[in-house]
Amino acid sequence: MSVFLKIARWQHIDIAQAILVNYITAIVLCLVVLSPDFSGGLTGVLHGGVMIFVLLGILLPSVFIIMAKAVQMVGIAKSDVAQRLALFLPILASFTIFGETLTLAKGVGIVLAFLSLMTLTFKPSLNFTQNQPISTKQTVLVLGGVWAGYGVIDILFKQMSKLGNAFAHTLLISFVLAFVLLFVYLMTQKTRWHGKSLASGVILGVLNFCNILFYIKAHQVHKDDPTLVFAGMNIGVMCVGAMVGVLIFKEKLNKINILGILSGICAVWCLFYLA
Repeated sequence: MSVFLKIARWQHIDIAQAILVNYITAIVLCLVVLSPDFSGGLTGVLHGGVMIFVLLGILLPSVFIIMAKAVQMVGIAKSDVAQRLALFLPILASFTIFGETLTLAKGVGIVLAFLSLMTLTFKPSLNFTQNQPISTKQTVLVLGGVWAGYGVIDILFKQMSKLGNAFAHTLLISFVLAFVLLFVYLMTQKTRWHGKSLASGVILGVLNFCNILFYIKAHQVHKDDPTLVFAGMNIGVMCVGAMVGVLIFKEKLNKINILGILSGICAVWCLFYLA
């Protein structure tokens, strides 16, 4: 998401329009790849996943918009930190909702995971200028929205993974609801459509769908170790983002960023091999 936001700012892409097409793409991929079967009616879907798809349908487009607003208001560095610190919520849920047992190895892995996320987002030379001053209240609200939104979404995807193969139905309905709500919002804003913004949403949709699909599959494979998936996904995304920054945007990794990558590797090792 951070990489897309960087490109979007440079290419003057309307984030909301790209996100809208992103959901159309995700809906098509969901139908083609997962082939959800509704021949038995909606009873089973509504019984197991109604709260999940309602919350996801609202949160998915909302968090995208909030993240874009946060980047605009306080900069990508602070927004990235808020997004990564959202890991605290699903980690907490692992031990309070999903019944995971906290061991010494997992505790060390969690500490290393947070160390990795913080050091990977460290950019001492980044100076963000804003035309209009942002109040403390605005900063707290927008960063808090990013933090809470991403954290709750991770928890909901873990819940969705517990539905077995029926998760395809819930995921599809989530995408449809997200599309409808965002489309209504854009229409109320009297949006002027841009071809480049709409086209970019196809790429975003493919990446977003693949990310969600593999994330849910990982939770199903490691159903008793949600912390491993929560932390591993976040660390993996940050490490890949750092590499993309180096290779494409010609950014430089400082010693603290390199420490973050090493800490991330150690965190996953602790969570996977020692736990």
